[in-house]
Amino acid sequence: MRVTIGSLTLKNPVMPASGTFGLEHARVMDFGQLGACVTKSVTPKLRAGNPTPRVCETDAGMLNSIGIPSKGLKHFREQVIPAFAAWATPLVVSVSADTVEEFAQACAELSVPGVAAIEANISCPNLEADGRAFAMSARDTTAVLTAIRARTSLPLWAKLTPNTGDIAAIARAAEDTGAEAVVVANTILGMAIDVQTRKPKLGNVMGGLSGPTVKPIIVRMVYQCARAVRIPVIGCGGIMAAEDAVEYLLAGAAAVQVGTASFLHPRAMIDVIEGLERYCEAHSFARVAELTAALVVGDEVSERTLRHAIQV
Repeated sequence: MRVTIGSLTLKNPVMPASGTFGLEHARVMDFGQLGACVTKSVTPKLRAGNPTPRVCETDAGMLNSIGIPSKGLKHFREQVIPAFAAWATPLVVSVSADTVEEFAQACAELSVPGVAAIEANISCPNLEADGRAFAMSARDTTAVLTAIRARTSLPLWAKLTPNTGDIAAIARAAEDTGAEAVVVANTILGMAIDVQTRKPKLGNVMGGLSGPTVKPIIVRMVYQCARAVRIPVIGCGGIMAAEDAVEYLLAGAAAVQVGTASFLHPRAMIDVIEGLERYCEAHSFARVAELTAALVVGDEVSERTLRHAIQV
């Protein structure tokens, strides 16, 4: 079940998506069973988060507008990182910031013993680019990851946004500026309205759509990114069961992150791990890594057609 993500070796390819996992999950699962522990994004400044309501259900998923509440770097270094030392599972710290310099400084301050890798949440707004996410632009992606790479020697993962026209180009920019992996992807911007009150269902009006409804879109993006870069792609979006994780691996992902499913079933990640083991046994795969990019495409589909599909 071992997989390699850049310079890290994980005991299996399953980990939480940032923002859907915390130390409280230790009451229902052994973190030692996970491939990695990915924290909720921490920000350099104290943040209260967005106005309520922050979450609403949709037909096949959920919308959230949490706003990344944060107690800041000092609290995170002194309270959160040491708490994860009870498990040997690699700790991946998700970092979010408003500007390039804040990102770089935060990653430098979090490059401490106990942290195995940094996940740069560049799908968050960039105040220096009128609030557009860093990962909506190859230029902004290059700028922020170059600054981060200069301030930390830890393995660097870039979490991309699906709210862009060419995610493969963003993945290439991340690879070119030192990212060891890309996480594809964060939530898709959406909105819901209560027709009885005529008010938005979220206090911040718009929010991120996640859950099964986004999976076909993100599987396609993983497929595109995996064909565009040489670094590992980590798939994230709508994984509710082992079969969903298998889809991502076949599309080219080296590992997966589970998010919304954990709100419904806190042990969902363990179920996915056990289900992946059963799938490999049933289909005679000696190693789970053999599933990566093992998609079978019919002979009648030409390489030209595939290239066109990726461009579209």
